[in-house]
Amino acid sequence: MTDDVTTPPLPLLLDAVLGVGTELELHATLQHIVTSAVRLTGARWGVLEVGAGEVFTAGGGGDSAGVGGSAGAVHPTGGAGSLSVPILVRDEEFGTLHLTAGSAGGFSDSDRGLLRILAGQAGIAVGNARLYETARQRERWIEGAAAVTTALLTGEAAADALMTVAQQARLLAGAAAGVVLQPTPAGGMTIVAAATDAAGGGLPPERRRHPAAAAQNDLIGTTIEPGSAVLEQLLGGEPVFIEDSATDPRMTTHVRSRFGPSMMLPLQAGGRLIGTLALPRRRGDHPYTAVERLLATQFASQAALALVLADAQQSRQRLAVFEDRDRIARDLHDLVVQRLFATGMMLESTRRRAGSAPVGTALDQAVDELESTIQEVRTAIFALQQPPADAPTTFRGKVLKETAGAAAVLGVQPSVHFSGAVDTRVADPAAGRLLRALRRALAAASRRLAVTRVDVAVDAGVGLPDGRSGVRLTVYDDGETDGVSAGTTVTWQAPL
Repeated sequence: MTDDVTTPPLPLLLDAVLGVGTELELHATLQHIVTSAVRLTGARWGVLEVGAGEVFTAGGGGDSAGVGGSAGAVHPTGGAGSLSVPILVRDEEFGTLHLTAGSAGGFSDSDRGLLRILAGQAGIAVGNARLYETARQRERWIEGAAAVTTALLTGEAAADALMTVAQQARLLAGAAAGVVLQPTPAGGMTIVAAATDAAGGGLPPERRRHPAAAAQNDLIGTTIEPGSAVLEQLLGGEPVFIEDSATDPRMTTHVRSRFGPSMMLPLQAGGRLIGTLALPRRRGDHPYTAVERLLATQFASQAALALVLADAQQSRQRLAVFEDRDRIARDLHDLVVQRLFATGMMLESTRRRAGSAPVGTALDQAVDELESTIQEVRTAIFALQQPPADAPTTFRGKVLKETAGAAAVLGVQPSVHFSGAVDTRVADPAAGRLLRALRRALAAASRRLAVTRVDVAVDAGVGLPDGRSGVRLTVYDDGETDGVSAGTTVTWQAPL
């Protein structure tokens, strides 16, 4: 090269300008800029430095050297053999392009003019690539929010719904983990759902044998205690953006040392705070941009609304189930029980008028069967009136839950009969002992062969040998013992 001003090679310049402007993906655009600059000026080496220490390089002849973390060994040192020009995007410096001359003569004025033209076009191309990337980001977040809404409204359980939100947000944000926190009775917040990346969400190497499960188990239950500055902002409905979780004094949890940049976004809809969505990245990762913060905040608002709608939908479905069960219970009580009772009265009257003993015995058996059937129907009515998803709180309900759970193992639904004021009179510790005895009896019955009938009876009005009032539990099954079908009856008694 010489210092003489020569006519710029216009075809080469046009090719470089057009080539830079055709890329839409930002990284490809930046690599194309430095490669085109080296080819256009005949430079030996080119380095494009952009924000956050990211470096793009190209060697002489336009061979791409890819992306590095530091310009160190290839950074021009100044003088006639080097040339630098800023890349401006809307009058703001985006990065700097450095070239090292390919000959002892350095760069000519023509080279400098070509590079300035290329830099101007590069600024426009970078601006367009950033707009395209922002549009693509916005599209991904909108699609992600729509996918979350669709998933939640298909009837997922509450825990699954929160996990769906955490996992989808983590993928969209490129975070090491996505977690959902909910308020605690003490006024803090605790992690109730966690989704991590394949590296285990920042787990140290010695704990990465099963990284996803280990990281999730380690995160769930982590609590932000009351009084934390971060907690005050979140409870006030304000998002919190953190540059480095490990060093920020506002972060107090034991897992903070594993993470770097983080977003903590309130999940609130209609003035109701459901919880917080936190999206921490690994230490050393790029901080969240303003666009990412805005899109994540909008996603959190949409996800909170979807959670509220899903909860309302599940409440409506539960209400419909309760109403249907209540209707069935009323029908059983008003129609079936009354008719059975009337039939029993008729048989009782007939038995008294019957002259022969065999007929009387048969009628007695029929009356007993009807009374037993009435008891079973009443038990079914009580079970229908219990919330299907809630744990029973009464002794009667706990007995019914135990027998219902044993039905799958026994192969037959146990028949359950209650006598006396079971719910009001049987309480701990008697209730606990009888329930344990019931479990043992049902387990023993499941080990016997040819069981076709299991009867469970609870009587809260018996007198104990010492004169105290007590409760009696009787369990009968007709299974075979040692090959003999003799039936087994087990009885327990406890004072009230």
